[in-house]
Amino acid sequence: MAEARDGSLQRNMQNHFELFGLEPGYALEAERLERAYREIQARIHPDRFAHAGDAERRASMEWTTRVNEAYRILRSPVQRARYLLELNGVDAALETNTAMPADFLTRQLELREALEEAEAKKDHAALERLRDALRVEREALKSALGEQLDARRDYPAAAGLVRKLMFLDRLDAELDAVFETMDD
Repeated sequence: MAEARDGSLQRNMQNHFELFGLEPGYALEAERLERAYREIQARIHPDRFAHAGDAERRASMEWTTRVNEAYRILRSPVQRARYLLELNGVDAALETNTAMPADFLTRQLELREALEEAEAKKDHAALERLRDALRVEREALKSALGEQLDARRDYPAAAGLVRKLMFLDRLDAELDAVFETMDD
C-alpha cells in the first residue's frame, strides 16, 4: 500500500478524529465523518489489493480494521464520549464505578417497572410512551455531554453523564427486545 508505506495514513492516525480529518470533540458532523470514512475505505479496502503481494494485502486488512474501529467509536455518542475522556486522561471506570445519584437510580427503577408492566400487559402504547420518554432523556444527556466535553472541558462531570447514558442505552436495548418478542 503506497499510502501506508509513505506514512500519510500513519501520520493521520494519531487519534480517531485526526484519521478522519475532524477536530476532536463531542459535537460531530455525521456527514463529514461518513464522507471521510468512505474516502479512506475506497483507498485501503482489501478488494483493491486482491492481486497485490502478501504484505500489502495484510497492511490493507490491518488498516481496514483500524479505520472500521475508529468509525464505529466516533459514530456512537457513548463510545465517542468515552474515547474523548480517554484522550484527555480520564478513566471513567465505567465498568467498576456504578455510583449514581439517588434521583437517577430512582428514575431508572421507575422506567424498568414501567417496562415490565407494559410487557406483561402487551401494551404497545405504553411501550411507545416509554420509548419517547427515553429518547427525550437520552437527547438531554447527549446535549449535556456536549456542553461538558466541548464547552467546559469538565471531564469528570462528563464521565458521570456517560455512565447515565449507558444506563439509558441498556434500557433502550431491553425495550427493543420487548418489542421484538411482542411482534413474534
